[in-house]
Amino acid sequence: MDSMLNDLDRVTAWLDSATKKEVADMIRRLFEYASPEELAALSRLAREQVEQYYGRAVYFRGLIEFSSYCRNDCFYCGLRKNNPHATRYRLSKQEIVACCAEGRALGFRTFVLQSGEDEHFDDDRLCGIVSTIATRFPDCAVTLSVGERSRSSYLRLFEAGAARYLLRHETADESHYARLHPPELSLRNRKKCLIDLKEIGFQVGAGFMVDAPHQTYDSLAEDFVFLRDLQPHMVGIGPFVPHKDTRFAGYSPPSSRHTLILLSLLRIMLPKVLLPATTALATIDPDGRERGILAGANVVMINLSPKARRKEYSLYDGKICVDEEAAESLALLSHRLLATGHVPDFSRGDHADSRKDDGEYEAGNKTVSRIGAGKSTSQGTVQGKEHS
Repeated sequence: MDSMLNDLDRVTAWLDSATKKEVADMIRRLFEYASPEELAALSRLAREQVEQYYGRAVYFRGLIEFSSYCRNDCFYCGLRKNNPHATRYRLSKQEIVACCAEGRALGFRTFVLQSGEDEHFDDDRLCGIVSTIATRFPDCAVTLSVGERSRSSYLRLFEAGAARYLLRHETADESHYARLHPPELSLRNRKKCLIDLKEIGFQVGAGFMVDAPHQTYDSLAEDFVFLRDLQPHMVGIGPFVPHKDTRFAGYSPPSSRHTLILLSLLRIMLPKVLLPATTALATIDPDGRERGILAGANVVMINLSPKARRKEYSLYDGKICVDEEAAESLALLSHRLLATGHVPDFSRGDHADSRKDDGEYEAGNKTVSRIGAGKSTSQGTVQGKEHS
């Protein structure tokens, strides 16, 4: 593949048609043997790809972690139901809406509501929250990340006004999935949920862990082939960071190198995908988010959750930014991204194929007029706010 690294079209065409074995061999080659010059060339191709559709904009999302309860017992997760040391909390509807109000005042136009699979938030309760946010902030996108639910539940949430849904598949390899999850959870159902979400009309996000226990080149190739077939609107990948209260507590956190390589490959294979530089990446690498953006990512998240609750949403150890005010995190990251030549963008930041025109966007099951949608400038002015 190194001979193609000066030709974006050739690399894209190769990734579009490569077999699973070819993808596995390519990942092995890049992980084990690629020179710094080759990796720099790969990153350049990824940046060239993203700039065709999104320019140098980096979309900021406001993250609200509203419940640390979970009915599942995933082996790697600090929120697993059988962790006796986990601190549990739930935000009220009023608290969630207040987080959105704070975020909107800071300029955010996308809110990501994330939780464990908490059965307290049944369809009526969660639809009520989504509907209230969509009605009160009609120029904002509501993204949900609340796990596996029925197709009818997803449909109700879509009709209530949710536009996007994040559901990382974690690994597309059946045997690998079984080594990370209890028997009652299945990759088959996970994939079915993603198909249901896409058929309903959500902008859908999938994704996987990098350097997870028992991961192989073949399992990573399965992830790439699955994502190539699914064609999601968003892909979230990040390094596996262990949690002290799981069976993988002694697992050493990886470096950022493999995640950065895979971000570039995903960007080239899925040119229009919305691709976050994750908090986990920044947790293991102080410059992780900037390096992720330079590798082809174009989304970052700022935590809008109440500061008193952030440490309690403990998916993995060492999570950054739990003690910073949202405005402080926002200003610091904006300046750091501007230094890389990128522009903080606080608009809804929809997937390129979900944009209607300059005045409309997709919101749940309807098209809505865009209100006050900010546009990026080279000086970093977004939503009428200066971040230069």
